[in-house]
Amino acid sequence: MTSSEAENSPAQKSAIMRFAPLIAIFGLGIFIYSMGWHRYFSFDQLAANRKMITGLVADHFALSVLGFALAYAAVTSLSLPVGSFFTILGGFLFGPLVGGTATVVGATIGALLIFFIVRTSLGEALAARAGPFMEKLRDGFKENALSYMFFLRLAPVFPFWLVNIAPALLGVKTMTYFIGTFFGIMPATYTFSYIGAGLGSVIDAQGHAFDACMAKAVSNGVAPSCTVSFNPSDLVTPELLIAFAGLAIIALLPVILNKFRKS
Repeated sequence: MTSSEAENSPAQKSAIMRFAPLIAIFGLGIFIYSMGWHRYFSFDQLAANRKMITGLVADHFALSVLGFALAYAAVTSLSLPVGSFFTILGGFLFGPLVGGTATVVGATIGALLIFFIVRTSLGEALAARAGPFMEKLRDGFKENALSYMFFLRLAPVFPFWLVNIAPALLGVKTMTYFIGTFFGIMPATYTFSYIGAGLGSVIDAQGHAFDACMAKAVSNGVAPSCTVSFNPSDLVTPELLIAFAGLAIIALLPVILNKFRKS
């Protein structure tokens, strides 16, 4: 081994160790998504297995809440597109208070995990190579980090996975990220958990229709093509979006007032 190879070896190993968690978590997320396994987290599956799921929750309530929170953390860290379903499911299974709280805790844990991984893998390298624009953006974000975090969490236009990653690249402190995430996701989380808690009769009706469809298909000897006609996107009304947008604007008021004071 040459002297240059010997010198580069520790740096190469350090780079591999730094990027390995990021590659692993995104690789696993892409693999799960490409295999279609995320489709098992759907209202079709809930309707088909609702008796077993609700029975399991009734028999092991505390363990079920813990398992749900950990599952939500995994879904969040892997950036799987099933967050809305899980949030509504939490309210349906555990009620709005317990389900909403388990969702907030699980989502925050998952968000912190991906935040640490991205910051360790990319944040330091990006800071070292940042140009003037990126430096200005980082400085502006640091100056009003908590207000911006609340805005990003409350505004209905930013994907949850993107808001998990961006602060790690912009030098946001861990405690600021935690507070902005934990409290910033509460309004939407408890709203959808409350909606989920009120969907018991709807999901039961859909489940009975699903069972009847399956039984008819079996009796006729044909392949079943039974689905649930409930779409969680139907719950996102314009009024709800306006309410969240209003909260997001309120979160930016300190930033706006600060701009006025400096002008």
